[in-house]
Amino acid sequence: MTDILTTARTRVLDDGQGLDYHDLIEVLHLPDDRIPDLLALAHEVRVKWCGEEIEMEGIVSLKTGGCPEDCHFCSQSGLFESPVRSTKLDIAQLIEQARQTAKTGATEFCIVAAVKGPDENLLVQLEQAVEEIYANVDGIDVAVSVGILTPEQVNRLKAVGIHRYNHNLETARSYFPQVVTTHSWDERRETLMLIRDAGIEVCCGGILGMGESLEQRAEFAVQLRDLDPHEVPLNFLDPRPGTPFGGMEVMDGKDALRAVGMFRLAMPRTTLRFAGGRELTLGDLGLEQGLTGGINGVIVGNYLTTLGRPAERDLDDIGRLNLPIKVLSRSV
Repeated sequence: MTDILTTARTRVLDDGQGLDYHDLIEVLHLPDDRIPDLLALAHEVRVKWCGEEIEMEGIVSLKTGGCPEDCHFCSQSGLFESPVRSTKLDIAQLIEQARQTAKTGATEFCIVAAVKGPDENLLVQLEQAVEEIYANVDGIDVAVSVGILTPEQVNRLKAVGIHRYNHNLETARSYFPQVVTTHSWDERRETLMLIRDAGIEVCCGGILGMGESLEQRAEFAVQLRDLDPHEVPLNFLDPRPGTPFGGMEVMDGKDALRAVGMFRLAMPRTTLRFAGGRELTLGDLGLEQGLTGGINGVIVGNYLTTLGRPAERDLDDIGRLNLPIKVLSRSV
């Protein structure tokens, strides 16, 4: 029987084709002593098909808390007794956050709101904020994540120059009802199709370690690949007090690394971005293991409701690994 990494070297590294579902499951079952081999191959794949550059991104919450949805991992749901208070930022604060993000070397600044979808007031504020950021902050692209959209809302975001839209599928279609009940996986996918058809870059990933099976992790990777996203953010569950998933155990670090390698072998040409939970799941060596194991994007600084590593530490690690940081190519 051919070793799965030998198969991957030919199909993924040489030909640039992602592994199929059954092969991805086999990757997730690799023994611990094969993890270094998996990550080394994933790194080769990333460098060949994506290049050596690392893309940095900062995120900020425009509206925090009070969300009407019941995403079981999220402390921003108004349905759970989690210790997150509702807050909102004004445009001046968003501009300053974007300016500070640009100073870290990030080329992407993502504005996030805890909503099912934007109402007219939120959409108008977004339009104004994006225009002001582009007028006042050099060297940054603006991305947005504000939930489920209508075709008219997609067109308005495109008109103000939204570079990329984030809307995570969160998990495999078969497992989604165990994670969210107030809207469907298909509703999320419909928004992503609208975004893609409008010519806006699609950013879509999810959270690993929410109780899904290995088979469902492989299913999720295949379903994401079918969307042909520009970027896939990989989060690891950080159990939040007061949420239905607050009592779950943190994902095992070895399983997390197997998943990173698996996603790279599923999507050789996609930006895979380390996102929330990497510090808790993988510790201080997690960034180095990811960047030499298939990851080519990083969220720097804090997340929406949890703390990340200081951006300076991530930058030091990237510099120590002699990895170049992506420079914005858009004319400003």
